[in-house]
Amino acid sequence: MLLECVPNLSEGRRPAVVRSLAEAVAAPGVHLLDLHSDADHDRSVLTLAGEPGDLREGLLRLYEAALTRVDLRVHRGVHPRLGAVDVVPFVPLRGATMDDAVECAERLGEEVARRFGLPVYLYEEAARRAERRALPEIRRGGFEGLAAKLALPEWLPDFGPPAPHPTAGATVIGARFFLIAFNLVLAPGADLELARAIARRTREQGGGLPRVRAIGVWLGSRARAQVSLNLLDYRVTSMAAAHAHVARLAREAGTMIESSEVVGLLPRAALPADPGALRLELPETRVLEHQLARCGLG
Repeated sequence: MLLECVPNLSEGRRPAVVRSLAEAVAAPGVHLLDLHSDADHDRSVLTLAGEPGDLREGLLRLYEAALTRVDLRVHRGVHPRLGAVDVVPFVPLRGATMDDAVECAERLGEEVARRFGLPVYLYEEAARRAERRALPEIRRGGFEGLAAKLALPEWLPDFGPPAPHPTAGATVIGARFFLIAFNLVLAPGADLELARAIARRTREQGGGLPRVRAIGVWLGSRARAQVSLNLLDYRVTSMAAAHAHVARLAREAGTMIESSEVVGLLPRAALPADPGALRLELPETRVLEHQLARCGLG
């Protein structure tokens, strides 16, 4: 049975720390397929694959390492975050079902809470309450608002104490389908407010594209505005459809998409027919199946 796991870490500016976190999780049975870091978001995304038991053991090592190296009190990235190990989703691969991914999430959440004293929320397919399925609802208020949120009876964690860890906040663990993190950088002259306006008209919650979440952020290192998308189901809204929608809104505002990027790996079935038309470079190393085969898991 094979699962994918995509831990999102609130650290993207200190390469040595990121390397140490990746080394902590990698071990026999846990295959590191990809590592992506972004300094503006101050965030790193690992893509892992392995058997459920091996993944859980590796992830416990990752939490242990992150709690000694990441302090959210000094974290200033543009990406929303609730914890040092912010979100840990499991995705079923070969021989695994969504129920297997949910079971793995529940077992990891219980152990993380017990071992590290972290509040743990379960989300997406692992959620125990309908209002906790969507990650943005859980993460609303961020680390800074976490103490007040945990004090509310309706926001008691699924596991762990009703108070944030002083430096690591809380963590969100779950099970889901493949998610595509697709970032669209706007041309010079577009500002943060425009990116946010485009994001509002793109996300499903605002009447935009189905199964799409979107935020607008400012990339200080590049002096560019970015529309950051999560495509929750590429079978419903493809990368090409999302790009065309944002491009149209950008044109209406007198600007354009300058470049695109994907965070993490894509399943082959999600690849656009013409990546160049999306101003996107997609070498074979960005394809999930390619990296699985490289590790002997294909």
